[in-house]
Amino acid sequence: MDKRTVIFKDLGLIEYKDAWDYQESLLQENVRIKSLMRQSQQQAEQLPGGPSLMLDTVNHFLFCEHPPVYTLGKSGNKEHVLLSDEELKEHDIQFYNTNRGGDITFHGLQQIVGYPILDLEKFSTDIGKYLRNLEEIIILTIEEFGIKGERSAGETGVWIEPGIIGKERKICAIGVRCSRWITMHGFALNVNTNLDYFNHIIPCGIQNKQVTSIKKELGEAVDYDLVKEKIKKHFSSVFDVELL
Repeated sequence: MDKRTVIFKDLGLIEYKDAWDYQESLLQENVRIKSLMRQSQQQAEQLPGGPSLMLDTVNHFLFCEHPPVYTLGKSGNKEHVLLSDEELKEHDIQFYNTNRGGDITFHGLQQIVGYPILDLEKFSTDIGKYLRNLEEIIILTIEEFGIKGERSAGETGVWIEPGIIGKERKICAIGVRCSRWITMHGFALNVNTNLDYFNHIIPCGIQNKQVTSIKKELGEAVDYDLVKEKIKKHFSSVFDVELL
């Protein structure tokens, strides 16, 4: 049996809003296709033997890198941004309220942001399982660099030493949106990221826990493109798909 396919695209360095709009367009196109498929099925049931539309949703996986930006999830608190609007401008940091889950996070250079636009009806209609799969991809990826990533109970994302009080540190934030079982938004893995930007927020709304990166854990910068390739490999494996 042929594997399901996912169209992969690396958007490179792109403004956050441009990437968000692009994701939204892909999601809405899949929602439109689902609506047409449902209408066609209803018509076929009413008129057996009549023509039916040969349509199907399309899965996508996007990579990108954003200029410095803070994004706030729909359940987040703006007070977790510790800079005023004027200070954000002074630091040349953008800010967006978003429609994803989660609280405040930072996107910046040398951070790999992954946006899967998947039809979960082709995988599993279980958001919790989907989030665990995203975590698993990152856990497997950083393991290849000698870093042990783990889950922290009740805190979506990938952590280092989550069970040791005072040493817990987050290496990958995850926040998604799902509409008609089509996903958007995704994960942000700190590779060689400038972590100073996290000092101006309460990351993910979680007090007294650190943020880290592959570079910080290893004590040296790593090949950014190599990390991308590892993520693609483990994405394909975890979701059992072929990237095109």
